[in-house]
Amino acid sequence: MAIYAVQYIYSADAEELAGIRPDHRAYMRGLFDEGKLLASGPFVDRSAALFVFRADDPAEVAAWLDSDPFEHAGFIGERIIEEWNPVNGPWEAK
Repeated sequence: MAIYAVQYIYSADAEELAGIRPDHRAYMRGLFDEGKLLASGPFVDRSAALFVFRADDPAEVAAWLDSDPFEHAGFIGERIIEEWNPVNGPWEAK
């Protein structure tokens, strides 16, 4: 399995995001509890977020994210999925 870093760049404003954020976070918590999502959170100074996943390929990550309530609401302006090679930390390749 590989590690993937995903960036969301939101197209919705803060009020719209806040309206369904609890559903989005519950969905992501489910992925975390299943061991698919390793870490997630919003950026502080811009309307975007970062997610770190463990998956077989980027298509698998995309399929999971297609079910995110933010995606269903049309709040994701751009979604960037890239394989990432962490060299230090808990997810480094051994």
